[in-house]
Amino acid sequence: MKLSRSLPMFAGLSVLAALTFLACGGDKPQPKTATVTPGGTKDQSLWPADDKSLCNQALNWRNSVEFDLQETSGPGALKPNVRRIYRTIGEGDQRKHIVVCREVDTNLDGIKDAMRTFNDKGEAKHEEVDSDYDGQVDTWINFVDGRLAEEQNDTNHDRKPDVWKVYQEGTVSRIKRDRNFDGKPDVWEIYVKGRLERMGVDETGDERIDRWDRDDLLRQQQEAEEQKKRDAEDAAKAASSQTKVEDDPAAADAGAPKAGAKDATKAKPKTATK
Repeated sequence: MKLSRSLPMFAGLSVLAALTFLACGGDKPQPKTATVTPGGTKDQSLWPADDKSLCNQALNWRNSVEFDLQETSGPGALKPNVRRIYRTIGEGDQRKHIVVCREVDTNLDGIKDAMRTFNDKGEAKHEEVDSDYDGQVDTWINFVDGRLAEEQNDTNHDRKPDVWKVYQEGTVSRIKRDRNFDGKPDVWEIYVKGRLERMGVDETGDERIDRWDRDDLLRQQQEAEEQKKRDAEDAAKAASSQTKVEDDPAAADAGAPKAGAKDATKAKPKTATK
């Protein structure tokens, strides 16, 4: 340790006192203190041997020989924090090696906190996440044909979902919420193009909506868009009818008087008066 950098640490002490402090071991490294989270540590050199594999809970890969492992280190990780579990399926020319589970230690504490499973097509099937790193899964996600379909969240740490989300084409369409954590939804939210349109509230606890709150501005915008769409359809129909008349001579001449026919509306000749 350089003296020039050490002296400011000893304001009010003489140079001799500072040197005496250093000579007595003031610059010896202090014991490591790691930031500990449930079962883990931010000190990567002290990561636990058991990383609480979420894939093992889903597949029991530790006790099976049918799986292969691949472990890699992500950004900021000095030791592997990403694990992929592979399995061989099929026979002969159809034989292939596919990933069936992937898990990640996202906060680098040595404990896996996010896991996703895959079907034989390589499409996402299910996901579980410990989003607050307390050692307990609090988010469950289901996919259909590899696309996000449902999500459940535990917000009060009782290991039970109290928020249920439904997605369409990757965008949230409905949400149910259990605000008093009795296991039953009491708020229903309806979304249009990812924006909350209306919300139903159960105020009596009978799982029936007592009140609807609506977004009037969004409703007005929707009505304006629907009117605009109807106007465009009417204009297209009118243009199509006009084009048909112009392209069809028979239709254009329909109702015209035939050649040589007397015009019934023609004025009669005047008769002379005596």
